[in-house]
Amino acid sequence: MGEPEPEPEPERRRLYQVWKGSNKFLCGGRLIFGPDAGSLFLSTVLIASPLVGLCFQCVTKLDSGSKDKQALGMPALVATILLGLTNLAFLFLTSSRDPGIVPRNARPPERGGAGDGDDPASPAAAYADVTTPSTEWVATTLANPHLRLPRTKDVAVAGGHVVRVKYCDTCLLYRPPRASHCSICNNCVHKFDHHCPWVGQCIGLRNYRFFFLFISTSTFLCLYVFVLSWLNIAAQRGAHGGSLLKSIAGEPLSVVLIVYTFVSAWFVGGLTVFHVYLMSTNQTTYENFRYRYDKKENPYDRGVAANISEVFCAGMPPSLNKFRAWVELPPPEAAFDDGGGPLSSRSKIDLVGRDEKIDLEMGHHHNPAAGTPAAILQGLHYAEMEKNGVSVHVKDRESAEAPDPLVIPDPEAPRHDGGKAE
Repeated sequence: MGEPEPEPEPERRRLYQVWKGSNKFLCGGRLIFGPDAGSLFLSTVLIASPLVGLCFQCVTKLDSGSKDKQALGMPALVATILLGLTNLAFLFLTSSRDPGIVPRNARPPERGGAGDGDDPASPAAAYADVTTPSTEWVATTLANPHLRLPRTKDVAVAGGHVVRVKYCDTCLLYRPPRASHCSICNNCVHKFDHHCPWVGQCIGLRNYRFFFLFISTSTFLCLYVFVLSWLNIAAQRGAHGGSLLKSIAGEPLSVVLIVYTFVSAWFVGGLTVFHVYLMSTNQTTYENFRYRYDKKENPYDRGVAANISEVFCAGMPPSLNKFRAWVELPPPEAAFDDGGGPLSSRSKIDLVGRDEKIDLEMGHHHNPAAGTPAAILQGLHYAEMEKNGVSVHVKDRESAEAPDPLVIPDPEAPRHDGGKAE
């Protein structure tokens, strides 16, 4: 008998090479961009163009040899270059870093716990604990035992508030508070603000600070170029007999810069003012449009000073994904296991239907006496539920064993009539 063939070594790749999101990685996974990273080049051109024009004017004024006092000279040239490089640096820091991507799970989490096979101490698993299930889910679970995983969970946050987090079918996890799934980058992002097409990246927990610095310096640059261009026109009045119109006609590049920066300042300036309001109230753009905290209590608002300090003075949290780490690829046949394939995850556990209307608004205060879903289900009595308005009929209990049409049948599972599923 021959010796058994040695098992082939598993293929190893970097995490960024097998990442399921839509991101683009450069420098061996050290830089992470969004799928529309090409817009970063467009933003760079829009920023650099007026600065190059202003620097050109400064250089020409230096070579003119005029003894008249000039608004554009060496100090303006140096300041323009430094401000432009600073603004572009903030743009690059915003678009090239992990915005706070939540690590994906390999399989759906067990009810009330972390994903099977995942580290229960991981930040993503820490948010999987349930405080109170909804009454609708309790009634639905009793009526249909196939429904094991609720679409939402209630999680306690600072200040004694409880917020409702939603299950993500793509990342197979319960999103942390203030996180949302970006359909463009295909990732769940901590403290998701929005996906900015101008920087080609999601704006979240780890790059919001640089995003605000980018838009605020862009606003300042617009005002800077606008004012210097007007000063340059005013300084040329002496060469045109004191006529402002002739001075304007003699400086066409300054006129172009004035019009360009005037239009741009309304856009970036309005965006800056809006985000100043969001920072002072500790909101994200998504929360402002989704939850309307101006009409209800914001559980994250700690006062203007503390809110702004949280953005600029708090330490930058590390990335939860080590994109350069080595990972072992599963063998091809493992894709058809019950381990973690997309099809097997659906057959192992079913969710409440997507069409169900769920209110994700912030709300009630945390009640420490509330138990987990398992404890609540064990202590429920049908009589008490009927008294509270949740009707569970005997007919419903008998039909609870009926197969759920949304669940993929197991061909090996025994049928009620003693046979096997066809």
